[in-house]
Amino acid sequence: MMKRSKLNLIIDALLLLCITTIAGIGLLMKYVLVPGYQRWDIYGRNVNLFLWGLDRHQWETIHLIIGLFFFALLVLHIILHRQMIVGIYRRLIPNRFARRVIPLILLVVTVLIFAFPYFVKPEVVEQGRGRSLEISHHYAKCDSK
Repeated sequence: MMKRSKLNLIIDALLLLCITTIAGIGLLMKYVLVPGYQRWDIYGRNVNLFLWGLDRHQWETIHLIIGLFFFALLVLHIILHRQMIVGIYRRLIPNRFARRVIPLILLVVTVLIFAFPYFVKPEVVEQGRGRSLEISHHYAKCDSK
């Protein structure tokens, strides 16, 4: 069986790789595989952008999968460090009631954040042909200033 310190080191290395990959893909989507309305400004026409054969939406899927893997590793990391966390937590928060309420609040907020996408409805706006309405709204806002 693997020593706990070696397992912690591997998990920490994977957490670092995951978070840097999440940040890197986020930057890729923000500045390289830009959304449609920015493509008009940059390329002067409606184009599709690909990196290594994947478009923006496929990179978003990878971003999500790595984010979920990161979350699972983080939970494992917390489980493996539970005794240390509990010890520090007890010293920082001496009030027993507060020690019970704070993790409950954190759990509820975490569940709500994860569940949020399943309970919201997007605003649906019909697009015309050619440049999207988002661009029209963007330019309308700029013109009104």
